[in-house]
Amino acid sequence: MLSYIARRIALMVPTLFGILLISFVIVQFAPGGPVERVISQLQNPNGGAADRVGGGQAGDAGAQGDGGAYRGAQGLDPAFIKELEKQFGFDKPAPERFWKMLTDYARFDFGRSYFRGAPVLELIKEKLPVSVSLGLWMTLLSYMISIPLGIRKAVREGSRFDTWTSAVVIVGYAIPSFLFAILLIVLFAGGSFWQIFPLRGLTSDNWAQLSLFGKIADYLWHIALPVTAMALGAFATSTLLTKNSFLDEIRKQYVLTARMKGLSERGVLYGHVFRNAMLIVIAGFPGAFVSALFAGSLLIETIFSLDGLGLLSFEAIVNRDYPVVFANLYIFSLIGLVVHLVTDLTYSWVDPRIDFETRET
Repeated sequence: MLSYIARRIALMVPTLFGILLISFVIVQFAPGGPVERVISQLQNPNGGAADRVGGGQAGDAGAQGDGGAYRGAQGLDPAFIKELEKQFGFDKPAPERFWKMLTDYARFDFGRSYFRGAPVLELIKEKLPVSVSLGLWMTLLSYMISIPLGIRKAVREGSRFDTWTSAVVIVGYAIPSFLFAILLIVLFAGGSFWQIFPLRGLTSDNWAQLSLFGKIADYLWHIALPVTAMALGAFATSTLLTKNSFLDEIRKQYVLTARMKGLSERGVLYGHVFRNAMLIVIAGFPGAFVSALFAGSLLIETIFSLDGLGLLSFEAIVNRDYPVVFANLYIFSLIGLVVHLVTDLTYSWVDPRIDFETRET
């Protein structure tokens, strides 16, 4: 197992390299960039967000118009444009910039945000607790509910319980999480009915003065609505996945053999079926967790005014804040690779018959 872990960790290096390289190359040919964004703000300081924001970073290519001038730079001192390029690091060739990024990222040195004026690592550390809280609690809540429910539905397939729970699951899957979040706000956050839960933030203003129990209660009070909204879709998906996985296993020959040997239904279900059926459920954990950190939490963070990594990444993309964009890409990719490795190790724990030592990675 140790040699397998070592191989997987070694493969993370070229994987991260490939992700960063492809993203960096794409960015070079996209129109616009930080320099054009600053120029646009200077030319139109009262313009809207759409006027102020350009496309991706063009470096030496796409952001420049005829004669090497940036679009919208007419009338500005060329020395000022050169100073802007130097400030953003675009005075160096693209390969040199990419190599510097790789060497810096190997030390977890992500530089400073172009437009926030703060170290990128500090920004990520500040936002990470929000996204991790949402991702972990959403994943745990959805699995804690969906696995027992999926098993129960598989055992009682075709019953009235299976029918009405399937209807609930389908409705839950069909409702987008952000719409359900708005419904929760209307009902329980002072929208039109009850003021039970807070509308914004991860903790109260007086959180530092609370006791340990008070801090825990305050934290859970704040995340109750956003986690519930996020878990709705994930809960529905993992429930159906669990049910179908258990149904496939229950119909196999080894289950009939175990029953013929006199094992109880509970013994057959949890002694034989469970470890086989749970493999496919465990396989969905990395995607569920990583997507919750960014894609799944973006709208939820916006609706509940939670300043997490999803919102930070989205604003960085819109504002062409490349240090933040690439740092988040690097960290999300690294987290995804690590979680996939943990998932494989969990496979071995759930089913000891799986031997990664003899498997080609």
